[in-house]
Amino acid sequence: MQPLQPGSPNQQVFSDTLLKLAEHDRNVLVVTSDSRGSGRLVAFGKQLPAQIVEVGIAEQNLVGVAAGLAASGKCVFAVSPACFLTARGLEQIKNDVAYSDQPVKLVGISAGVSYGALGTTHHSLHDLAVLQAFNNIDIVIPADNFETRAALEAAITHPRPLYIRLGKKAMHHLHAPETPFAIGKAIPVRRGGDVAFLATGETVEIAVQAADALAERGIRAEVLSIHSLRPFDEAAVLETARRVAAIVTVEEHSVHGGLGSRVATLLMQAGVTPALRIVGIPDEYTYTGSQQEIFAHYAITPAGLAATAESLLEGKQELVDRQVQNFE
Repeated sequence: MQPLQPGSPNQQVFSDTLLKLAEHDRNVLVVTSDSRGSGRLVAFGKQLPAQIVEVGIAEQNLVGVAAGLAASGKCVFAVSPACFLTARGLEQIKNDVAYSDQPVKLVGISAGVSYGALGTTHHSLHDLAVLQAFNNIDIVIPADNFETRAALEAAITHPRPLYIRLGKKAMHHLHAPETPFAIGKAIPVRRGGDVAFLATGETVEIAVQAADALAERGIRAEVLSIHSLRPFDEAAVLETARRVAAIVTVEEHSVHGGLGSRVATLLMQAGVTPALRIVGIPDEYTYTGSQQEIFAHYAITPAGLAATAESLLEGKQELVDRQVQNFE
């Protein structure tokens, strides 16, 4: 395998792409809650001061103002840290955006455990769970710079409410520039028939590194970038699940209510039963440290994911052996 090439933080790609789009369309507006610096929107504010609205540290107002502007025909991006946007502004997201069917593009920055040592108050490990419980809001979690740029370009004309989840870390490039992208369609990053990693957001890169490590040991691992939780690519997940012996889902989110829960529900209802492990943040007081330290603590690392995959394959084989012995 060719080594992954380094890229930029997805938040930087988002802001650079949004500035280019807004320069050619005065209808594109940004509403932010004291997040110009953390959202990398300083250049946007300087170059297009008439197209940015600052509401201060008031996330409920942020969502309400964005919904009002969208109702007036504007293409609105509401940018705020994910931990506050989807907690303090949750009622407004539910009523002013989703229920009222306003096509606001809600952008949760510094998501997951990007804020690291700032601790639980600044972690967003609930956002995918609560937003999946709301009708009428799509959810996109880009994995790399390509997916971020493509998601933003698609968001401009997206007709429904949309939540885009971004992190702070500089990412490696996972896709070729010509890779097809559509909201709601998973992207295969590695192909394999033994085990599959279904990952979302910044954890996709870690899953790719785990798959490459497994390949050196003769284990063929598939990696799917599930960049959309709604619409959810059920067909791609089921097609993969029917070909492999084990599936590991990986996410920077609680193990409850995110990607893993969505995959488990789908497989159970479809009667497809590979061995399954949900990897994320468990139901406990979150370990405090940098994003890298938190990932290491919960084995969200290439070595940790590879070991999880191998243990699932070994367990699956032991089960098959027992079934054969019982049959004989």
